[in-house]
Amino acid sequence: MTSFDSSPSLTAWRTLLALAVVLVMLATTGWTAVRHQHSPGEPLRVAFTAWERGRIGVRHLPDPKGPPKLLASFFASLTAGQRIGLATAYPLVVGNLNGAPVTLRYRANRLALTQARDVEHRRMTDTRLSGDGREQAGRRMHRYASMLSDGRQILAFDPSGKGRAAEVFGDLDHAQRVSVVVPGVDTNVLTFERTERRYTAPVGMAASLYDAERATDPDTRTAVIAWADYTSPAGLGVDAAIGKLAEDGAVRLSALTAALPGTSRVSLFCHSYGSVVCGVAAAALPARVTDVAVAGSPGMRVGNADQLSTDAHVWAMRDRDDWIQDVPYLAVGGLGHGADPVSRGFGSRVLSAAGALGHSGYFQPGTESLDNFADIGVGSYDAVSCADGDAACRSGIAGSGETGAGEFGRA
Repeated sequence: MTSFDSSPSLTAWRTLLALAVVLVMLATTGWTAVRHQHSPGEPLRVAFTAWERGRIGVRHLPDPKGPPKLLASFFASLTAGQRIGLATAYPLVVGNLNGAPVTLRYRANRLALTQARDVEHRRMTDTRLSGDGREQAGRRMHRYASMLSDGRQILAFDPSGKGRAAEVFGDLDHAQRVSVVVPGVDTNVLTFERTERRYTAPVGMAASLYDAERATDPDTRTAVIAWADYTSPAGLGVDAAIGKLAEDGAVRLSALTAALPGTSRVSLFCHSYGSVVCGVAAAALPARVTDVAVAGSPGMRVGNADQLSTDAHVWAMRDRDDWIQDVPYLAVGGLGHGADPVSRGFGSRVLSAAGALGHSGYFQPGTESLDNFADIGVGSYDAVSCADGDAACRSGIAGSGETGAGEFGRA
């Protein structure tokens, strides 16, 4: 007779209980608690509806969710005046269209941000809102004003819900190498950038990586995207422990990488829950994505790197003081995100994260984690530092000075 203690149902129950206990612990040690955020409705949906009824001359406007190549062909067929006219009439739509010219998206998003700023300015004094609502409007108004600063290149902007955004550092149209920073939980328009702890927010992460890449290889034309253009989990909760938001984000990430201009090679740098997004997206990424690097990962929704089904190099790092290591690396009943990417059995190329100092310090200037990201971003694989101090993580990469497929295979 099988004892109760060894039954599969009890084992599963204990595993789920352990997961719940650890997640509760993380609520007080590193993962922000869930909080409700009140914000405007769905202006992007309203804008799409208007676009779908619109015309330019006798032509209907194309499906905004159509293939980027078809959208690019549509915009290429227009005069400069017609393109500007569409950006002026439908700024939220044009500013978020994969396939629209990059500089036109920047222009459209400046208009959309200006309109959103003015809306929030009015809401700040709207007595129909609660005090908290007016305060939230003020915070959003100041965020939009900051994003309207001279020289900023906003690639995507959506004020709906808690807000989404993406910003470009460098010349995206002419870049040889493009890096995309994919952040984790609690990413929204209000956390898009920070004055204090600058390098823990998407804008600071991307700016830091861009500076590091230029210092590493000044002769390579680079661009970096702070990509907060997906709905991330709001702190600790079920959303952070399952993959639904990662699946939705993966669709958007794959669409972005497929629509980038030119023939640049692309590297993804995925932090925390962002690594879940990158793991889900991996199989659908275009061939131009040569590297997927994760830091402080709770898992990539797979058991090993081969299951990602990508030809990109898969890199992983974790600081020794990162609390994420206390998350159970498992997948039970939809909870959890699979195996630990820095474990030997996973099969990733494990990098040094020396100097990162915890879960949020991977993009801090002066760290080996940032230096490694910069080396990957410009393709200087022979310069990366491995976690074990030898050359194992560089084996089998063309141009790294190593030969042979090595133990990592496709990763």
